[in-house]
Amino acid sequence: MNGHLQPEEQQNQTPKQELTWSWGHRPKNTLDRAEAMAPPPSPLAASTPLLHGEFGSYPARGPRFALTLTSQALHIQRLRPKPEARPRGGLVPLAEVSGCCTLRSRSPSDTAAYFCIYTYPRGRRGGRRRATRTFRADGAATYEENRVEAQRWATALVCLLRGLPLPGDGEITPELLPRPPRLLLLVNPFGGRGLAWQWCKNHVLPMISEAGLSFNLIQTERQNHARELVQGLSLSEWDGIVTLSGDGLLFEVLNGLLDRPDWEEAVKMPVGILPCGSGNALAGAVNRHGGFEPALGLDLLLNCSLLLCRGGGHPLDLLSVTLASGSRCFSFLSVAWGFVSDVDIQSERFRALGSARFTLGTVLGLAALHTYRGRLSYLPATVEPASPAPAHSLPRAKSELTLTPEPAPPMAHSPLHRSVSDLPLPLPQPALVSPGSPEPLPVLSLNGGGPELAGDWGGAGDAPLSPDPLLPSPPSSPKAAPLSPITEGPPEMPASSGLPPPTSGAPGTSTWGPPDHLLPPLGTPLPPDWVTLEGDFVLMLAISPSHLGADLVAAPHARFDDGLVHLCWVRSGISRAALLRLFLAMERGSHFSLGCPHLGYAAARAFRLEPLTPRGVLTVDGELVEYGPLQAQMHPGLGTLLTGPPGCAGQEP
Repeated sequence: MNGHLQPEEQQNQTPKQELTWSWGHRPKNTLDRAEAMAPPPSPLAASTPLLHGEFGSYPARGPRFALTLTSQALHIQRLRPKPEARPRGGLVPLAEVSGCCTLRSRSPSDTAAYFCIYTYPRGRRGGRRRATRTFRADGAATYEENRVEAQRWATALVCLLRGLPLPGDGEITPELLPRPPRLLLLVNPFGGRGLAWQWCKNHVLPMISEAGLSFNLIQTERQNHARELVQGLSLSEWDGIVTLSGDGLLFEVLNGLLDRPDWEEAVKMPVGILPCGSGNALAGAVNRHGGFEPALGLDLLLNCSLLLCRGGGHPLDLLSVTLASGSRCFSFLSVAWGFVSDVDIQSERFRALGSARFTLGTVLGLAALHTYRGRLSYLPATVEPASPAPAHSLPRAKSELTLTPEPAPPMAHSPLHRSVSDLPLPLPQPALVSPGSPEPLPVLSLNGGGPELAGDWGGAGDAPLSPDPLLPSPPSSPKAAPLSPITEGPPEMPASSGLPPPTSGAPGTSTWGPPDHLLPPLGTPLPPDWVTLEGDFVLMLAISPSHLGADLVAAPHARFDDGLVHLCWVRSGISRAALLRLFLAMERGSHFSLGCPHLGYAAARAFRLEPLTPRGVLTVDGELVEYGPLQAQMHPGLGTLLTGPPGCAGQEP
């Protein structure tokens, strides 16, 4: 290991206080962020009953159930016609629930009220499938009394899903619920072998509608389109930006936020990713952070969508990368040179294969294995990263606070881009309104209307059900101001701002952003506390999160906010078979335990890479950049990532 510590050998680091916040209380300034860092209150025991009651089913001639709600799951026990000794489907973990709603019968003579939960349990083969459970509150003589009970259960479920505290006196009313957050969804319709739009329409939009999230969706039309959109966005009107694609679209969004004159505020905008591309490394890290088992394809998308529905933010380290020309871009994932970047770029011609392109590219790269001479210098971390978990398993995060929604005005769609309102997506939007809300807001989802409504609540012989808003619309609330049109390009600066105009840079690079105080100018000598390695390399990888791909755990001990860039390199002399074994072990995050003498590792705060081979490939977050010397500095916690609550799937069976 060239005299450098393996991650397993490094000293433990005291973990940082994780920053979590609610949708409705996103930190706006330094004081808010400091308050959000306060230790969370002690959570309720997972087995403590919060609600208990007897319910019928829908259709009405079905069995009756005893329901018990805890902080982690809904327990269902059949009472009649015959109690089950071993209940099947009797435990619904909240980690599998996207949302819930209240309903009423269309029959005037039916005095019962209903509540429905949307779940995504694992099937026998491991994949998730959508299922609904509808329960009939019929213990009282009048509809109004039964409605109060149904609302009490639906409200408690939503509060648990979003981390809202439940009152200790037992008075659980819909007034506890804030209005839904406003999310801007950006989808690359050509991502994931062209499946991105189909997956978005068939899976993502129904699920986030079930969760009661308010959204506006725009399809990107060209490279850097997302970057231009966020540069002209009125950020105060949104609570998060979520990309539905691979890692490349999020790269555009983050660099667009950091290339605004108001970048210091813009970069605080929470960003999220729903994996619909071929490269889904960050989604793999989010999936692991949420406590789910490793997943690929549609299963990974459903896992990440469930986490988004729960809400939850986490500080995200961003790496400022200065290229040979002096231009700068920001990375959330990796900087690669050698074998990894060769495979990434050369496999572009196999993009139609989806994630399989990387497998084919790896085989071809091994067949024509190259070595590159270069110089790697880095500023060692003063505090070493925490030791990774044992090689045979992936560590799971502890459960903490989650997010809750923030008030949202009605969606106004820009005429410049195709938004969800312009496309044939029949998404009925029944309304849930918080006290003082200016408008009815879309919360209770029918998951596509028509066929789903008939299938979920059509009732064999029973009167069909219709959504029943938890709160009535205020009779005299003023109209909310519509959202500002979404324009392209940087926002106009007022004449009195005192800020200099932005300078033109290379495409995809940022002209604003924080200064790199740890880096001397590129090409000048480095300070004496830096470490320098020179030689022939097969690859050099600088990575921030744990995952290099959805199924490649390159830095198993890494965290989103550890403030470190994790440097991995492989020196020349390694055989093709040994290199293949490294990547196969990387699927489990156990490659450091192989004892490979050619593999090196260091945790750093900054680094400089100087290729001495005249030709080669350099990538930043999988995007091709100019070849030549580069240097980078980590900026801890500069961004915010929508991850869902950490370890919320830890109770998943």
